[in-house]
Amino acid sequence: MTQRTALILGATGGIGGAVTQRLLHDGWQVRALVRHGAARLDPRCVPVVGDAMDPAAVEAAARGAAVIVHAVNPPGYRDWQRLVLPMIDATIGAARTSGARIVLPGTVYNYGPDAGDPIDEDAPQRPVTRKGAIRVALERRLQAAAERGEARVLIVRAGDYFGPGAANSWFAQGLIAPGARPKVIRQPGRRGVGHQWAYLPDVAETMVRLLDRPGAAAFERFHMEGQWDGDGRRMVETIARVLGDPALPIQPLPWWLLRLAALVATTPREMMEMRYLWQRPVRLGNARLVAALGAEPHTPLERAVRTTLASPGCL
Repeated sequence: MTQRTALILGATGGIGGAVTQRLLHDGWQVRALVRHGAARLDPRCVPVVGDAMDPAAVEAAARGAAVIVHAVNPPGYRDWQRLVLPMIDATIGAARTSGARIVLPGTVYNYGPDAGDPIDEDAPQRPVTRKGAIRVALERRLQAAAERGEARVLIVRAGDYFGPGAANSWFAQGLIAPGARPKVIRQPGRRGVGHQWAYLPDVAETMVRLLDRPGAAAFERFHMEGQWDGDGRRMVETIARVLGDPALPIQPLPWWLLRLAALVATTPREMMEMRYLWQRPVRLGNARLVAALGAEPHTPLERAVRTTLASPGCL
């Protein structure tokens, strides 16, 4: 059997790393586009030095690949306006040349609180943030490329990521402080306001299973339910339970402090923009995914939280 090849853009990030591990497990050859060498890559990966902003570099790295996983994301949401759309254009160009299928990890940012409950894949996209508008524009470019016959596209949308390697996440930046055993757990939302989470290995498993389906359409979108925290307390209480300290204080996230920090720092400013996701529930429905796969990959929350806490040294 011929070994399949995948190109990962963002292999050292959370979702890129999770998809890399899942593809390697299935025997894929995995290339990783990296800017500064391969120090943080799995040694089984083939590093290709280049920049996701450089169309020629992405095209060269994608030659012979069956899949391009577009998991690259500016850290801390910096320079989204300037970087995100040129990077997807480079990926579309590489897919046009190589015939590779593009896989995009999607988000809830496309939707505002008025999108419905649960939100299906064809719901109107009326984003209420700048990042949400960019995500909508990004996906529209992918859909247009698929309709022109230039690329085949798979988009898997999910809630807030958490898991090993997800340093740029609400879990790692909002709920706990990575690097040591937490002394306090922060709760960004009010009690009773649901929030959607997505465990990275489950997202990667979902993507790979969808890739292996025969007869896929040229453009496909699927939503994951992931870990739905219906009362806004399930995640933080699970963290306390895994840490073995039910008396560990769970305190509201000090949004006022974040607002002050946003005056001078990029990451707090970008986090403030997404506050609406903690003020009202925005929930993706997974009926289409379940119809396609039979069931959604789902790791029990306690096990997922334990693995996530162990990764940045919090256990």
